[in-house]
Amino acid sequence: MGRATDRRSVLRIDLDAATDGRAAVRRRDSLSVEEPLEIRVGPAGPGRRRPLAVTMRTPGDDLDLAIGFLLTEGLIRSADDVHTAQLCAGAETPNTYNVVDVVLAPGVPEPTTDPARNFYTTSSCGVCGKASIDAVRTRSVFAVADDPVGVPAAVLAELPDRLRAAQKGFDHTGGLHAAGLFTAAGELVVLREDVGRHNAVDKVVGWAVRERRLPLTGHVLLVSGRASFELTQKAWMAGVPVLAAVSAPSTLAADLAEEAGLTLVGFLRGRTMNVYAHPHRISV
Repeated sequence: MGRATDRRSVLRIDLDAATDGRAAVRRRDSLSVEEPLEIRVGPAGPGRRRPLAVTMRTPGDDLDLAIGFLLTEGLIRSADDVHTAQLCAGAETPNTYNVVDVVLAPGVPEPTTDPARNFYTTSSCGVCGKASIDAVRTRSVFAVADDPVGVPAAVLAELPDRLRAAQKGFDHTGGLHAAGLFTAAGELVVLREDVGRHNAVDKVVGWAVRERRLPLTGHVLLVSGRASFELTQKAWMAGVPVLAAVSAPSTLAADLAEEAGLTLVGFLRGRTMNVYAHPHRISV
């Protein structure tokens, strides 16, 4: 699991155990690791690539995270747009390798590094560092609306349990979000965990880019939290026709899903769910 978790000493308080004289005890507990990852991007050649983004993430699958971020932000379109991507030494001591250096393929435009467009993302928000509405809006090259996939509601109802069963990091810490890519028949293709919902999705998308699976036609993307605008946008950019969440969507998420032709499912819990956009793909 790499540096995904860390052990710390905590004071465990259990008021129900007070009668036994054990209301407060010292114990070891596992925490989810949160560290910055700097993404540097530029053309091949001498000199350093310029920093484009810093995201707070759980270490692991960092190359997938960087490539997925570039794809979902519309800065690359496929694996062919990336010449190399590698983990590099940062400035920390001891070295934590919290830098990814991405060399773009010849002919791929270098991202603009205007301060108004630079990215700084926290573990809770992937678009907080963008300065304007125009800067957070990207359009997919994939015609998600034309995807004819159909998913039985009974299959969707089983996915949260399958996602949870595969969350090894959450088992240790209780503090990691998950994004899982499923087939329309409910088979788990890939799962990624992170302290940030958007990072977990970018790790899934980056994996798909590197495996040359885009667009993700005929698949369902399930997220463990809510369905925000940014997650809906990332799903659209990857060509995902169905986005499902165990919690609520936002108004912007529903609006974007309607515009993109993407089926948006929220409150997927037990055998109930709400379909907020393009319900024709869900059969009962």
